[in-house]
Amino acid sequence: MVCLTEKEIINLIEITLQEKIDKNENFIKYSFYEVNVKYHLNPNEKSIFLLLLKTKLRNNDYKIYLEGQKYEYQGIKKVVEKNETLIAIKI
Repeated sequence: MVCLTEKEIINLIEITLQEKIDKNENFIKYSFYEVNVKYHLNPNEKSIFLLLLKTKLRNNDYKIYLEGQKYEYQGIKKVVEKNETLIAIKI
């Protein structure tokens, strides 16, 4: 199994995040499938990916929500579901 370098993980974040921002800059969602299957991240890579992603999002004025946490978006109260890894809402 080939492991991604930190630089490759950062590149993956840049590409995927820009795609999501282009769709809706106010609401970013990373699904369980994306993080655990589509991107082929091993547990260590996933940990680094999420740490760096959360830092980047916070630095760009997003509030981060993880599985099981409650959030409100457009007046609707929701909970981050099991099939969602991370939700980010622009502050």
